Amino acid sequence: MTNCPQMAIKRRRTSAGGSLVEFMFVSLMLIPLFLGAGVLGVDLIRTLQTVQLARDAGHMYARGIDFSQPGNDTILYQLGSSLGLSNAANASAVVILSNLIYVDQSQCQAAGAWNSVTNMPNGCTNYQKWVFTQRLEFGNVSMRTSNLGGPLTSGPTGVNPDPTTGKISQFQYVTQAGAVANFNSINPYSNVSGVISGLPSGQTLYLAEAAATAWQLQPFFGNAATYSFGMF
Repeated sequence: MTNCPQMAIKRRRTSAGGSLVEFMFVSLMLIPLFLGAGVLGVDLIRTLQTVQLARDAGHMYARGIDFSQPGNDTILYQLGSSLGLSNAANASAVVILSNLIYVDQSQCQAAGAWNSVTNMPNGCTNYQKWVFTQRLEFGNVSMRTSNLGGPLTSGPTGVNPDPTTGKISQFQYVTQAGAVANFNSINPYSNVSGVISGLPSGQTLYLAEAAATAWQLQPFFGNAATYSFGMF
């Protein structure tokens, strides 16, 4: 009878040790799960902020706000401050603004690259193609590139955007292949058999793209970035 309490104490100690081991094994799964859920939640918020930044920047850009002016680009930096958008080289966000136009006959004629006798292009290299007429970038331009590519500024087919405004002259975006944009299936105004649908001649597209560095949790979440674009 005197040994019974000692045996009970030994059983409780043995049971307590086993519970600690079980808790440690469960923690190996639960702790990364909780951390991952937290990082995923933060990245979801950053994604929504990225979507809003692209939308706001695109609305202002399409309505004629000149972001090449110092006062206006300050507004853009303020809009993206929660994502780390700034004019510093190591900023954690980037905004890319592109103005595009579809090169039709009127564009070729205005640039003097149309043969009125044969009614055919004459040096109008980009006839029936979408081209950049302006490109502006803000923030860390090395963290992500545009889904449309960018104006080629080197080589014999390159263009020379204005260093301040980012604008490309009409003659260059009509005749230089370096101005052609690559839409990669995001263009709602498709070119089918040489016919452009849905967009009147002379109209332009305004594209705003935004990206921000996502939160990282190695090895579960690597070097990812949120991304959004708005077309106006």
